[in-house]
Amino acid sequence: MLSKKTKYGIKALAHLAKRTDKSPVQTAEIARSENISPKFLESILLNLRKSGFLGAKKGKGGGYYLIKDPKEIQMTTVIRVLEGPIAMLPCVSLNYYEKCEDCPDELTCSVHKLMIQVRDSTLKVLSEKTLADLA
Repeated sequence: MLSKKTKYGIKALAHLAKRTDKSPVQTAEIARSENISPKFLESILLNLRKSGFLGAKKGKGGGYYLIKDPKEIQMTTVIRVLEGPIAMLPCVSLNYYEKCEDCPDELTCSVHKLMIQVRDSTLKVLSEKTLADLA
């Protein structure tokens, strides 16, 4: 299940991408528009800034703005930054692989085979979508 952190991060990025005016937007404005707690949103926006999606300007007229073109921001990247692995199990993760302790052989594990299909289907959908598609 997608966490609220990831859901709100995507909503905030989409809010910024929809704007024709690319000037900085205050956290309070995004929070009000997207019905997100301002304090929680601020921590998400800081994470997105540290990850290279957003820039920030302090002072009067300050706020957050997109650094990259929304067409360049893949949803797989956003979700990995905010949520972590896309795969439902560590044994099928491409970027966060870990062997399952309770599984003697991944090659014969029926759950492993199923979760590879789920991962691949999810990755296909997410890798074909950018922030511009959501905006």
